[in-house]
Amino acid sequence: MLWKRWIAGSSDIVKRALPGYCAFCLAPLEGHASWCSACYEQLPWNQPACPRCGDELAGDHQTWCGHCLSKRPAFEAAHVALHYQFPINALVRDFKFDAKPRAGMLLCELMLASLPSPPFDAILPVPMTPERARDRGFNQARWLAAELGRRSGVPMFEVERTKQGPSQRRLNRQARFANLAGAFVVNSPPPAYVGIVDDVVTTGATAHALALALRRAGARRVDIWAAARTPLVLD
Repeated sequence: MLWKRWIAGSSDIVKRALPGYCAFCLAPLEGHASWCSACYEQLPWNQPACPRCGDELAGDHQTWCGHCLSKRPAFEAAHVALHYQFPINALVRDFKFDAKPRAGMLLCELMLASLPSPPFDAILPVPMTPERARDRGFNQARWLAAELGRRSGVPMFEVERTKQGPSQRRLNRQARFANLAGAFVVNSPPPAYVGIVDDVVTTGATAHALALALRRAGARRVDIWAAARTPLVLD
């Protein structure tokens, strides 16, 4: 792939991305694009994917993934165009853990490129508790939602997180769902159609818990809109 010519010595894409040059291979660009067409085509596209949760499907003829067939989630669909693989995982790390705005802008642009006309009445960033927000100093989902809303014109709706629990990264699938039970409170009537914004979807446990809370508060449909999807293993 084109970007492997220069990325071998560093995983920091954003440091080497300059305005007017492709963010992945540094080829000169015309207009306002952030990538060249060759690199865009070679990104790790999430196809074929389960329309419900965005997990990778085994074949083109499979309708839903095994998890959604065995237990349908509370959200309706997942708009997640990319796999959490290089170079997308490098962008997410630069954005999520180092708060690099250029990485966030690229993720926003990729999300909008895959869903240019968001159908939602409002978008909802995955919330943190006030304690976690103070510890992290940065809520990447809220940053993404604010920027996506600014660019698309879709308003932002927020809910309260009252239970943080241990980090989801250290938990298996079943523990993730249990960890988030009753974690979110919807303090005002939600719009009819809500899109949950996050950087990466793994099991969908967070979106499931949010969707349950939103539906109980009156939302008629809830989807996921995220930058990348990690692969699941049936358990």
